[in-house]
Amino acid sequence: MKTLIAVSVITVIALALVSQMHFANAQLGQKVSEKQYINLRAEVWNEFFRMTTAAFTVGAIVSGTMIWLVWRFRESNPKNKTPTKWEKFDDPTSGTYEEGGH
Repeated sequence: MKTLIAVSVITVIALALVSQMHFANAQLGQKVSEKQYINLRAEVWNEFFRMTTAAFTVGAIVSGTMIWLVWRFRESNPKNKTPTKWEKFDDPTSGTYEEGGH
């Protein structure tokens, strides 16, 4: 899970840095010919759509993880059918700490 988060963060940072390097490279050349002209409006929208795609991807991963967690730890899951040692008591205060392993 930690590696997935790390890869997601690195991807978002890389998306932001690529566009910033492109803008910086465009500003370095003071004399710009018509062939090298950059339409900043188009570049800004391009960056917006890149970041939107990244945001939707991260959102889908988080939503999928939440759906998996809810499905895995639901009450009707067969792995959760057997009661724990604390749930076996009718009255939770009737047990002793020695029986609980403390």
